[in-house]
Amino acid sequence: MTTTALPDRLPFRLAALDMAGTTVDEGGLVYRVLEQTVAEATGRPVPTDLLALWKGTSKREAVAGLLAAQGAPTADPDVDKVFAEFSARLVAAYRETPPAPLPGVPEAIAELRVRGVKVALQTGYSAEIAESILAGLGWTVGSGSDDTVDAIATSDEVPISRPAPYLVFRCMERTGVLDVRDVLVAGDTPNDLAAGTHAGAGHVVGVLTGAFGAAELGREPHTHLLPSVAGLPSLLG
Repeated sequence: MTTTALPDRLPFRLAALDMAGTTVDEGGLVYRVLEQTVAEATGRPVPTDLLALWKGTSKREAVAGLLAAQGAPTADPDVDKVFAEFSARLVAAYRETPPAPLPGVPEAIAELRVRGVKVALQTGYSAEIAESILAGLGWTVGSGSDDTVDAIATSDEVPISRPAPYLVFRCMERTGVLDVRDVLVAGDTPNDLAAGTHAGAGHVVGVLTGAFGAAELGREPHTHLLPSVAGLPSLLG
């Protein structure tokens, strides 16, 4: 009987995964609530192409950018007011329609962790919203075998959200991974992929479970395009 030796070094040691549209199916609710909140604040509908530019970024930064593009005031108190309204609406909407894991994702995350890969979630949500989603999913964060993921990084914990690389770096910090070449970044938006590229990640993976198709994601530098995060364990060989 012949056996195949496992590689001495894993192709990646950390998978830094986006949440909405990548690991979590929330039906696009976040962007519907964002569009409605900004439209009501400005008295003008938000163009679809304008909204698309802010997908995958910090939701507070998205509020500020959309207000500016709509010609509305963008002083901190103005942005804070609209963002607070958006956050309250989104938490209420998630309470009524709880997000669910995308098919195969919990199993893929579990397999990655069993095979020695740290898994971190990194998101444009604030900590408050991310925690409400995790609670609704029943997911836990920690290094124990019973935990779902090893770490989480939220947009209100970094100076600038995607496409800046800081969420990726925060995931590295929290999981003790030192070399960006050992990091896989996966997401469903061009901003997710750009953040992985700016971080210098060894693997930058676009997944097709969100709002963007292969043609749109393919315009961003990447190493892989996959149907879903469920396929990530196959990259370990």
